Amino acid sequence: MSKDNSAVTVYVFGKQYQVPQNLTILTAMEHLGYRLLRGCGCRSGFCGACATVYRIHGDFRLRTGLACQTPVRHGMVFSMLPFHPAEKARYDIKTLKPDINSLTRYYPEIMRCLQCNSCSRACPQDLPVIDIMAAAMRGDIANAADLSFDCIMCGLCATRCPAELVQYNVAILTRRLYGTHVALKSKHLQKRLEEIRVGRYNDELAKLVKMSTAELTKLYNAREIEPGEA
Repeated sequence: MSKDNSAVTVYVFGKQYQVPQNLTILTAMEHLGYRLLRGCGCRSGFCGACATVYRIHGDFRLRTGLACQTPVRHGMVFSMLPFHPAEKARYDIKTLKPDINSLTRYYPEIMRCLQCNSCSRACPQDLPVIDIMAAAMRGDIANAADLSFDCIMCGLCATRCPAELVQYNVAILTRRLYGTHVALKSKHLQKRLEEIRVGRYNDELAKLVKMSTAELTKLYNAREIEPGEA
């Protein structure tokens, strides 16, 4: 064990190391010389690429988290999961209806959900995954889409599911169904998209591409910002 109070003992792929205690799992691996080509994504908790499972010495619990956000702890044994094996259904979203039949057609396993809440406990975003699945099982597309809006598709919910569901793939289907068939269309957005299609902004975009970083920064800082609501 370490005698240095500023360091902690961790185990990476079964090997023991000592690292500074103020590091995250991600930065600890880099500190040890690991070259991370996958699983290092945005480094800010938004992309879900650095899903990690870990245990702490003396604690029986198998814990989950994102490596970019989870601080190292003394006696931590961890392994990153840069990819979670799961089958993703292929579908034409425009031909589907926003109802339970579309969900069970491509993910019939959702009806195996035990409502055990293991998925919610594993979520690094603290999303109510159990409620998302319950809404999906009722065919409540709007509620499932709303509750799962902040899902980053890390796959940790699926790693802990005893019914072997793929909750995050079900959730993104509900969001796509909602966005395609339920959500009100923004008239000004449709107008802007049409302007882009006819090439109204081609010349302006060509100028932006030729600008330096300093020029772009100056232009961005001087942009007109719409006032927020009171």
